[in-house]
Amino acid sequence: MLHVVHHADYMAPRPTRGSFKFDKYYLVMEELRGSGAAIMEHAPDPMPRDWLEAVHDPQYVEEVFSAQVPHAKERRIGFPVTEHIRDRVRHTNGGTWLAAQLAMEHGYAANSAAGSHHALGDTGAGYCVFNDLAVATNRLLAQGDAARVLIVDLDVHQGDGTASLLAGREDVFTLSVHAEKNFPVRKARSTLDIGLPDGTDDDGYMEALDKHLPRVIDSFAPDFVFYQAGVDPHVEDKLGRLALTDEGLMQRDRFVVREARQRGLAVASALGGGYGEDQRAVAARHARSMLAMAEENTLWSQAADQRASGRV
Repeated sequence: MLHVVHHADYMAPRPTRGSFKFDKYYLVMEELRGSGAAIMEHAPDPMPRDWLEAVHDPQYVEEVFSAQVPHAKERRIGFPVTEHIRDRVRHTNGGTWLAAQLAMEHGYAANSAAGSHHALGDTGAGYCVFNDLAVATNRLLAQGDAARVLIVDLDVHQGDGTASLLAGREDVFTLSVHAEKNFPVRKARSTLDIGLPDGTDDDGYMEALDKHLPRVIDSFAPDFVFYQAGVDPHVEDKLGRLALTDEGLMQRDRFVVREARQRGLAVASALGGGYGEDQRAVAARHARSMLAMAEENTLWSQAADQRASGRV
């Protein structure tokens, strides 16, 4: 069973300016619903304003809520922040929070949007308005749902906003594995950054991930994992510089869930990046990613049940 968070507001009307395409968000759900897999959809509440203001500058939050974001900030974001966009980002942020709650119950859950890892304290950037990963992490820790949170960011672009917003916190570990020469040009400092050379393929990627992720989990000892599951490391991605195949992406996603679940850790994933002229092909990559992670979670849940019953 894939527990996936989705809301009608994820498909905000396309702004009149900007190059970002919102089509993939309904196409992802079409792919999931047409897959024949067992899925359960959950609708999130909008992220409360005070939760956003605990991470973002309240003045910036007000600019978004009133749909009066200065043009310079809208230019950094990549599209104008309309009232529809405001409602969308409140729900996508709420979606990552709900995915975390569902993951703690079921082992794994996915948000069918978000992963807005470029948003900074006082501005958005790179198609990101509010940083759902940082906001949800801060809330989990603030209300005692977790004591230590690991954020695994495997988007092709470095999670600079997440790294900046959570810098210096001993209860958060940010791991970013990205294309070194890709956006952003000026990188932030994650707890651990792994910059990969252009053209890194499935084998090279998995070698780097296998070298670092298990060690990070064991040394940091988190009790919850957020996973930025961008599919833009794909060889055909319009904005990527890496060379993963469909099989490589699914191998990567299964590995992340497996490493977490075999240590008893829950995982909530956010959609992250994925770009191309064929939006349905991009959506299909996202859908396969979520289904592969749900299947891996089921395998580990069944194994845990068998151990508990003394059958193995």
